[in-house]
Amino acid sequence: MSRLRDVETGCAWDLKQDFISLIPCTIEEAYEVADAAERNDMDDLCSELGDLLLQVVFYSQMATEKGLFDFEQVAGSICEKLIVRHPHIFADAIFKNDEERKQAWENSKELERAKKHAVTSTTSVLDGIANNLPALIKCEKLQDRAAHHGFDWQQTEPVFDKVLEELNEIKEAWHSGNQAHIQEEVGDLLLVAVNLARHLKVNPEVALKESNQKFSRRFKYIEQQVKQSGRTLRDCKLDELDCYWDQAKQNEGITKF
Repeated sequence: MSRLRDVETGCAWDLKQDFISLIPCTIEEAYEVADAAERNDMDDLCSELGDLLLQVVFYSQMATEKGLFDFEQVAGSICEKLIVRHPHIFADAIFKNDEERKQAWENSKELERAKKHAVTSTTSVLDGIANNLPALIKCEKLQDRAAHHGFDWQQTEPVFDKVLEELNEIKEAWHSGNQAHIQEEVGDLLLVAVNLARHLKVNPEVALKESNQKFSRRFKYIEQQVKQSGRTLRDCKLDELDCYWDQAKQNEGITKF
């Protein structure tokens, strides 16, 4: 990486990169790692992990050039975190159950944030959650952090009621014709849906991903049926497409979506 960034003999593309321009590459590489893992392709996973590691080395090299930090400090930082956050492994702490372990983990992270707050003068318990996270993931993290500090329903039943309340508010906004209001209320519904998933101990990102895959699988079945009839999707009425959708569900042994 140092050679690639050499101002005289380095690569033109590598030389013009900075901390901001690398962001899309880093995100893409992380998703490719996830894809390889989900496909259980270990050869591909090994390769993609190398690509992701390159991103860490790239950032570290640029930081080294600016005298900010180096790769050794990056590795040392995560080692320190792992030791501090696992006192039951690296110290004498004993946790009775997984809940106690999780609580200790959160307390450790809170202490880390407190140290940062002392430097940056920030005070919110929500500080430290990355702004660039996908909205669904960030929503869950915001709610988890707030819940850790007592801002959450203690029972699940009220969350169901809140979902229905937000759904009715969307309908009212729709009748008003105010698009900005409609968008706001749809956002509120999605936020509460994530909260319901949390209370049901469901990862909303994983749940939506699986539903996306299910939708794609069933829609492709519809496309196959229509293609076999020598037509296009636009040649068919919605009722017929719905029938194919139901067939796709039955083929999967599912009676309800």
